[in-house]
Amino acid sequence: MNDYEIVKVQARQVFDSRANPTVEVDVTLACGAVGRGTVPSGASTGIYEALELRDGGKELGGKSVRKAIKNIETELAPALLNRNALHQAELDQMMIALDGTPNKSRLGANAILGCSMAVAHAAANAKEEPLFRYLGGANAKTIPVPMIQIIGGGAHAVGSIDIQDFLVIPLRFKSFEEGFAAVVNVYNAAKKVFTKTGRPLAIADEGGFWPTNFTSNEEGLALLTESIRLAGYEPGVDIGIALDIASSEFYDKDKGTYKLSLENLELTSAEFVDLLCGWVEKYPIISIEDGCSELDWEGSVLLTQKLGRKIQLIGDDLFTTNIQRIRTGVERGACNSVLIKMNQIGTITETLDAIEYTKNSGYLPVISARSGETEDSTIVHLAIATNAGQLKVGSVARSERTVKWNEAIRMEELLGDEGVYLGGDIFNRVIKS
Repeated sequence: MNDYEIVKVQARQVFDSRANPTVEVDVTLACGAVGRGTVPSGASTGIYEALELRDGGKELGGKSVRKAIKNIETELAPALLNRNALHQAELDQMMIALDGTPNKSRLGANAILGCSMAVAHAAANAKEEPLFRYLGGANAKTIPVPMIQIIGGGAHAVGSIDIQDFLVIPLRFKSFEEGFAAVVNVYNAAKKVFTKTGRPLAIADEGGFWPTNFTSNEEGLALLTESIRLAGYEPGVDIGIALDIASSEFYDKDKGTYKLSLENLELTSAEFVDLLCGWVEKYPIISIEDGCSELDWEGSVLLTQKLGRKIQLIGDDLFTTNIQRIRTGVERGACNSVLIKMNQIGTITETLDAIEYTKNSGYLPVISARSGETEDSTIVHLAIATNAGQLKVGSVARSERTVKWNEAIRMEELLGDEGVYLGGDIFNRVIKS
């Protein structure tokens, strides 16, 4: 028997950071090595994502994943048994073919991804290598620049503010650990600003502050800029601002307009692009994600024409980690960066392929967690394995977030002098002026 032969696949229902059920899979190899994959879940999800299979019905609000678990036990596990765990691409393709649908809706992308992740971890553990080294080889060495939420709005805070995430990115620091510590200082400074303005210190889904009593979306930008200064840093030089607009959440597909309920505004696509451009001129914004809806290709192209040489423009719902959609974006000139989420596409191999395609197209990949997260830290290793250069996890609070940031600190220490940390220089690849 080959040491890397899969001898056991065990699936269970566990719970994520929003107390929703999710899929967890353990894979055991003949040599005794065990790998585990725990699948995340998003709140703001694109219509083109691979399907997360849930049960419906009354149990746990219809969100239980017993069907996905059964599909693992009756179809995926028997197909994986006695196969070589080192053959990741072959096993992933086998599971995709077994499902037989374009969006993994028969067996469930959550079922397939749990198995895919567990296989990769088992193989890495059998080889006694960190996952990033197993997946990326000898050249896996780039520690990602963190993109960290300070204020969480949109679907992450029950729509209390239209914009989903107000984030910061450390720009002028020599290491991940230094940059992360600087963001912690900004987070604590924001806490003081919230207190000073009489706002409660409630926490949104990803650990950022809940935007209570905001009168406009722009108020979040002003508060964040103030927090950076209060922490002792220069906005736009030491620390930059990033926005996740999640504009598909308030896009009216019938009218082609954007409805900002906080300010009672309804804007055409061109008007909304102008609004974002105005914010970039006024505030130290270095990155905007999903500036336009997944259905508004024209708006995304217009935004890129206006800002694509000045800041990073990330497509999330627009691309859904899908090479075909990324290719369309490249051909049409939409965005200059791609958000990478494993559960949007459904396997380790497809995720690696999407990252490689993104980089080869001259776009920047940003490896991302979801709002419903677990103690799994696979994405940290994915970022290092592919030298992606950026990692978006959420805020600096809540253990499902810190488990990933702390893993990045450990891996930076492990790499030592071999490691590379680009800081704000990562944006030189897309910013031309």
